[in-house]
Amino acid sequence: MNTSEAATHHRPHWRKSSYSAGEGQCVEVAVTGGHVQLRESDAPGTVLTTEPPVLAAFVRSAKAGAFDA
Repeated sequence: MNTSEAATHHRPHWRKSSYSAGEGQCVEVAVTGGHVQLRESDAPGTVLTTEPPVLAAFVRSAKAGAFDA
């Protein structure tokens, strides 16, 4: 396998929410190697990588209002 084939093989498969309005203002998610990657669709060069339990805890906290002002 050459370098370009290896890069293609490990490229994340990004998914958008079905609730996205399609205007480029949504979060995309990809799962690679046991990690979850998140990026904003209008700034795809910045990627946040975390583990599934950490993301799950964040979502639970957000749903519970932990970050509300």
